[in-house]
Amino acid sequence: MSTTTYTPRLASKYKQEVVPALVKKFSYETVMQAPRLEKICINRGVNGAVSDKKTIDVAIDELTTIAGQKAVATMSKKDISNFKLRKNMPIGAKVTLRGNKMYEFLDRLIAVALPRVRDFKGINDKSFDGRGNYTLGVTEQIIFPEIDIDKVSKITGMDITFVTTANSDEEAYALLKELGMPFKNAKNN
Repeated sequence: MSTTTYTPRLASKYKQEVVPALVKKFSYETVMQAPRLEKICINRGVNGAVSDKKTIDVAIDELTTIAGQKAVATMSKKDISNFKLRKNMPIGAKVTLRGNKMYEFLDRLIAVALPRVRDFKGINDKSFDGRGNYTLGVTEQIIFPEIDIDKVSKITGMDITFVTTANSDEEAYALLKELGMPFKNAKNN
């Protein structure tokens, strides 16, 4: 019986194609200087969570289904009387993916989910934060094939943040572009 370890398609692509391309482009001295994807954080605020507690459970279940890992509720940090909000009330859901699950999710996002967006022409290349991280806003959760459209009561969006070890936005852009992210107006540097 052979024990072979499973490696996601994008993880092996990163090691074999992306790292050499980044080392060549930015002329790093070692392959360890090449930026890598650290984690993917998926956040989702739930509108109306204060009045209806079931919406949080639905959001957590949907996020768990999409990510393939258990999502947790996010709690409010302070009281806001205008919104009838108390401290530590559940107001959203989040999940953080690392390792193989991160590469699996990214592969599904690039290959299956993003092409299902209506009138899709590519993702915006302006959503970098200046420290090498990229945030992508998804307006509908139904672009993911894991979600059954018939069971969806309310269409909501989510934020997907790609946290990288890149020192600049240019390096992060090159990393995500090499991994296959479909940016709108590809920069030719």
